[in-house]
Amino acid sequence: MANRMTDANPLGSYLKDRRAKLDPATFGFSLQRRRTPGLRREEVAQRANVSATWYTWLEQGRGGAPSADVLDRIARAMMLTDVEREHLFLLGLGRPPEVRYRAPEGITPRLQRVLDTLDHSPAFIRTATWDVIAWNKAAAAVLTDYSTLAEGQRNVLRMMFRDSRVRAAQSNWQSVARYVVASFRADVARAGAARNVQSLVDELCATSPEFASMWRDNDVQGHGDGVKVLHHPVAGKLSLEFSGFAIDGRPDLALVIYNPATSADADKIRALLKPPSKRARTR
Repeated sequence: MANRMTDANPLGSYLKDRRAKLDPATFGFSLQRRRTPGLRREEVAQRANVSATWYTWLEQGRGGAPSADVLDRIARAMMLTDVEREHLFLLGLGRPPEVRYRAPEGITPRLQRVLDTLDHSPAFIRTATWDVIAWNKAAAAVLTDYSTLAEGQRNVLRMMFRDSRVRAAQSNWQSVARYVVASFRADVARAGAARNVQSLVDELCATSPEFASMWRDNDVQGHGDGVKVLHHPVAGKLSLEFSGFAIDGRPDLALVIYNPATSADADKIRALLKPPSKRARTR
C-alpha cells in the first residue's frame, strides 16, 4: 500500500476513500449490482453537478486544478464534515476554504463543565460576533450576571457602549472600548460574519458617537492576552490576567478566561462567591 503522506495524487486518494465509505442507500441510490462499497464516481458527479468524466479524471489526477466552487459542490455531494471539507481544500488548492459563518447553536454540557471547574477564575464562551452564550459563577459575580440579561443583550459590544455599569467598571474605558472594537472587527472579518453584525453596528453607530468614531478608524487587533483592571462595586479594585482560547472543532466560538493576578485578587473573588449570609459574617 502506498504511503499516504507521499502519495503522488493525495486529492484523488482522499476522494476515493471518502466515496468508498459512503452508504448509497443514504443518498437514495439502489444497493443492487454493486461490486465495490460506497458511491460510484458517476453518482458523486451527479450530486455535485459536474461531468462524470471530469470527476473521474480528478480522482485519477488528470483533471487539472479544481476550482473552489467545484470542491465545495463535491464536499456537499459527499456530505463532508467541516474538518473533512477543510482537508479537501488543502489537498486540492493548498489553502483552507473561505469561512462560512453559521450562528452557533449553543454549547455542549461538557464545555459548560469546563467553565464550571474554574471556580475562582471568571470565564465565558463567546461567538465570533461577541455574543456571550455560556459563563461560570465567577464571571457572573465579577463581570456581569448574564442570566439577568435578555439573550439578545448579552453582546460584549452592546454592554460596553450601552451599559453604564460595565462602563463604570473599566479602569480606562476609552482604551478598553477601542481594544474591544478593533478585536471585534478582526473576529467578524475572519468569521465572514459582516452581514450578520450589520444591524448591531448600525444600532451602535446611531446611539453612540464614540462607537461610530472608533468604527470609522478601521483598526483591527487580535484578542490575545493581557491584564484587565476592574472597579467592582463590592470587591473594589480587581486585577485579572486574561487569555483567549480557540475551541477545537468549534471555530465559531472562543473561550475567555480571567485569572486573578494576585492572591489578594483571588481572595476578593472567593469572598464574592460566598453566599450572602456567610459574606456578611466575615465582614
